[in-house]
Amino acid sequence: MVKSFLMLGQSNMAGRGFLHEVDPIYNEKIKMLRNGQWQMMTEPVNYDRPVAGVSLAASFADAWSKAHPNYEIGLIPCAEGGSTLNDWHPQGTLFQHALSEARFALESSEICGILWHQGESDSNNSLHETYYEKLSFIIETLRKELKLEDVPLIIGGLGEFLGKTGFGKYSTEFQEINEQLRKFAHEQQNCYFVSAEGLTANPDGIHFNAVSQRKFGYRYFEAFSKKCHILEPLADENQSLKINNNYSNTELIYIHSMNLALGKITYAEFEARMAKVMQT
Repeated sequence: MVKSFLMLGQSNMAGRGFLHEVDPIYNEKIKMLRNGQWQMMTEPVNYDRPVAGVSLAASFADAWSKAHPNYEIGLIPCAEGGSTLNDWHPQGTLFQHALSEARFALESSEICGILWHQGESDSNNSLHETYYEKLSFIIETLRKELKLEDVPLIIGGLGEFLGKTGFGKYSTEFQEINEQLRKFAHEQQNCYFVSAEGLTANPDGIHFNAVSQRKFGYRYFEAFSKKCHILEPLADENQSLKINNNYSNTELIYIHSMNLALGKITYAEFEARMAKVMQT
């Protein structure tokens, strides 16, 4: 059975890293839920906007798969760019959609964890004063509805680059939100905080760039696997940038078919590459 993980939050969970800045991850044992089916993962995983890109979930899944080579992992993308904590109220559309996707996934998988990243949209107008209470209600309701009381929840901190330039300059109270996120993780059971220390942004000043998303995902995995808070950069996190390109035949067929469909290769080139795959 697929071991699945629920992706919740706003655009830095959905992912806005530029696809061309990192090597792609292709692994036939990493799936994503699309149209009610477990498809082989390709980025963007969480296609909430045409600008969706590299997310931390991909490197999280890659690290998980390497640690559990005999299992398949599935990502359940439900993050929504620009969403506030109020948008995630249990009676709202985003929460109900996440419940629906999770329940569908539970028919063919076991949900093993919840990945959360949100807060940039609440980093102003003193919204941090009610953040803990609202987040508690959201997570408590989610766990109860899906019977996931004992499943680890991994929550990431906001980037230190906020409050300075671009769109990020409006998130002036990000440090206060980070304090609430850390407090929540330390006080709640089965919840672990992941620091964004040292991670950097896209030119827009608000979204983690692709390299940082890869590192962040690796930190999320360390928090999940070791059931501990990650409060500083990991010494070996650069390994998240080293992608295995010793592809299986299934992965090669997927890559060649995608390149043909995207117009990157001709049909003649596709046939030649497929013939080579079939010889191995």
